[in-house]
Amino acid sequence: MKVAIVSTNGVDVNEHFGKATRFLIYEIGATGAKLLSERKTESLSVGDPDHPFDQERLSGVIKTIEGCERVYCTKIGDRPAAELRKLGIEPVIYEGPISEIKL
Repeated sequence: MKVAIVSTNGVDVNEHFGKATRFLIYEIGATGAKLLSERKTESLSVGDPDHPFDQERLSGVIKTIEGCERVYCTKIGDRPAAELRKLGIEPVIYEGPISEIKL
């Protein structure tokens, strides 16, 4: 299964979905995770906690993780999570080592 992971250090899932400026794309199997690529993006968040939802920015982020079935992040807003689910991408709230992610 191909997944997108939000990580600032390449080792841990350690960032909010809305703050992601890159996604690490992994193939996850029963034995663990294998890095396939790194995809850069413009973050969904503009740094203002009261910012209005921006569908155009979200569309750009979604294009970045196209082909993934899940996205692992420490947090995600309700609206982005709902939009991802509509497209068949399941947000997974997780904080910890990427190496611990298995099917």
